Order: sequence, then C-alpha cells, then structure tokens
Amino acid sequence: MRLPPAAETQVLLFNKPFQVLCQFSEHEGKVTLASFIGQDGIYPAGRLDYDSEGLLLLTGNGSLQHLLTDPKHKLPKTYRVQVEGDISEHALHQLRIGIELKDGKTRPAIANRIEPPADLWDRNPPIRFRAEIPTSWLELTISEGRNRQVRRMTAAVGFPTLRLIRVAIGPWGLEDLAPGEFRWSSVPESILAQLKPAAPAPKTGKKSGKKRFNPPHQRSRAR
Repeated sequence: MRLPPAAETQVLLFNKPFQVLCQFSEHEGKVTLASFIGQDGIYPAGRLDYDSEGLLLLTGNGSLQHLLTDPKHKLPKTYRVQVEGDISEHALHQLRIGIELKDGKTRPAIANRIEPPADLWDRNPPIRFRAEIPTSWLELTISEGRNRQVRRMTAAVGFPTLRLIRVAIGPWGLEDLAPGEFRWSSVPESILAQLKPAAPAPKTGKKSGKKRFNPPHQRSRAR
C-alpha cells in the first residue's frame, strides 16, 4: 500500500495490542506490526514495550521521525496504569517530585489516581487476579523516554505495574481507536515549523572576473 499524498505532514496513530513487537520484521515468532499495518514506507517514531498497550506513532517522514524521538524534543506521554495495591497519596507525591532510579532521578511527573476506565477493552490474556490483593489505577504523564520507565517508577514507590496503556503523545490521543486499529492524523504547524529547512544563503551578485592566484610552487609545469 502506498503512502497517502499528505503523508509528509501526517502521522499514523496505532493502538498497539498487548504482546505485539514495535517492528515490522519477524522476530522469534512474535506478533509484529506487520500483522496489522499493510502500509509501506512508514516506521515507528519511538517504541512501546512488548507487554504494554496503546498509542504508537508511525511516520514515513525521516525528519519528523527524528524530531519525535530526539531526547531534546521529548513530547509528554500520558499513561493509564493499573498497579498492584491501593496506591497512596504519598506514592503519588513521590512520582510528582521525581524518583531516584538506577539511571538517575526522574523528572517531575503528573500523577493522579483515577477510577478504573469504563471504556477499557479486555486484555488477552487478562492480568492475574488475586482476590486478597486489591488493585488501583492512576494516570501518569512523563516527559522522558527511559527503558521501561513507568514500570520502574511505580515499582520504586511500592506499587508494581500490572497493566500499562499509553493514551496520549503530545497533541495526539488514542481516543476511540480499538486495539489493532489505526488512522492518519495531521501534524500541528508548531511541530512542522521545526522541520522546515533553513533559508538559503543570500546571493552576493555576479562572480568576480579575477583569476585565482596560485603560488608558484602550486603551478603545474609544462613538460
């Protein structure tokens, strides 16, 4: 399938199901993006772990892909997180001010407890249910992209992640996309403006008719 005419100024929004690799090539028999997207010439702009769900951006614009994944331009990412235990206000406060992990302290996050999402799809397979251990949900927004960062953050405050769903990246939201579905979306002008090439250098007029002077030792001798 060819890219649509406006693909240079659009991104593909995909709701990645649980246990799907963020790549098109086969790997160890695992399900990949190729099982859902038959679009040539596009690549993930960032990644989402195999055991996480939700919004993934793809683009056929190399400059846009670089911008969206460059640590200098990290877009905020919002997750809905189901954790083991009844998460406390103290734990939320720790997430908000930053947590010391093995690779350094995290940036302050936006963290709030939420009710279990009413519009949430069933996961296949479902999480392990334990009658004696409660679970709770929070919405977490971070502006970094460390490896498995959200899971490490919730574990560090004593509430291991059971289910992780990304619902927004910058200006793009998951909205009503069902798992395995995708749609094209425009790129805001504020982001496109950062992709515009620098203006060409002004012309200085006609070239001078003077010949370039070469020192005697650089002149070739007639033979």
